[in-house]
Amino acid sequence: MDFNVKKLASDAGVFFTRAVQYTEEKLGQAEKTELDAHLENLIARADCTKNWTEKIFRQTEVLLQPNPSARIEEFFYEKLDRKIPSRTTNAELLGQYMQDAAKEFGAGTPYGSTLITVGEYQRRLGGAEREFLQTSAINFLTPLRNFLEGDWKTISKERRLLENRRLDLDVCKARLKKAKLAEAKAAAAPDFQETRPRNYVLSASASALWSEEVDKAEHELRVAQTEFDRQAEVTRLLLEGISSTHVNHLRCLHEFVEAQAAYYTQCHKHMQDLQKELSSATGDTFPNAFAVNASTSGVSADPSPPSTATLPGASPPSRSPNPSNALESSTLKIEEVKPPATGTRKAKVLYDYDAADSSELSLLADELITVYTVPGMDPDWLIGERGNQKGKVPVTYLELLS
Repeated sequence: MDFNVKKLASDAGVFFTRAVQYTEEKLGQAEKTELDAHLENLIARADCTKNWTEKIFRQTEVLLQPNPSARIEEFFYEKLDRKIPSRTTNAELLGQYMQDAAKEFGAGTPYGSTLITVGEYQRRLGGAEREFLQTSAINFLTPLRNFLEGDWKTISKERRLLENRRLDLDVCKARLKKAKLAEAKAAAAPDFQETRPRNYVLSASASALWSEEVDKAEHELRVAQTEFDRQAEVTRLLLEGISSTHVNHLRCLHEFVEAQAAYYTQCHKHMQDLQKELSSATGDTFPNAFAVNASTSGVSADPSPPSTATLPGASPPSRSPNPSNALESSTLKIEEVKPPATGTRKAKVLYDYDAADSSELSLLADELITVYTVPGMDPDWLIGERGNQKGKVPVTYLELLS
């Protein structure tokens, strides 16, 4: 028990001297040992890595699980080292509701059968989402968490030890400086006018006493300098390992992007299959339903994404021959076409376009025109109006604004 009390008293004394040294440094009343430039750069780089890794980790958690209550629940499961229960995704839940509703409405009705089909594809989308969440959590979130909760804690611990060693070193430097000043003062000529014998004796022996104090302070300084240098080297080696951390996180980032790409590709395929299935099932009841949607949304029914219509500086789409154009020209008289009461939209022209015949309207890039569709018209074309001019215009040359 005596040993513990002595150790506690010693630790308290060390803590007090460090606190005094730190306070005096902040007030500008004590000198501070500066770290070398290389170590300072490593510390700054490590702090930057930690801060941005933490932000990326938190935001990725929000992306994968937007529900804060669910994130808190998963956090407690992880801390308790228990398996996180499987959670139904929103798409799967929606699909289940659709299929349950179809049973109530009647699976043989058009609405009920469509609900069953859409519900099945929603469940497939939900399954793809769950697989993506699991893959991303293992390949991306887990390495980032391991760095923040493992490697970074070790680095922080060694940095705190380095700061303590630096404070101890500066305390020893200050103590040695004071001892040398006192020794120099005691080595000066004694005051022979001293009237009190006791003080005269102390003055005569002060020089020898301060010499011993200087020797002791120099020994403590050498020990403190050795410990500081050793801790600085340990800290430097750990901080240089940040480079390997970046390499590891780069690999994890590639895996995250690959998982994202696979997820969106799978979703796109499911939606394409669903669109084709609904188009074939409802073509007789709702003719050109998807074609009209495609024309009003500014994209063609072709499953390939119209990237050229959205990328700045992209070349205009190739002008493909329209076999139905001649037929439409003979049956559709542009001058007789009247705009509908509702359904007209403004569109911005993306590229210059030269009319192929009198039924088409020439376009200039960046101009605004009014567009609308008419029954029986090819979904890749719209009727465009500019002032008193009117004619057919290709959808792929336009960006619909409203």
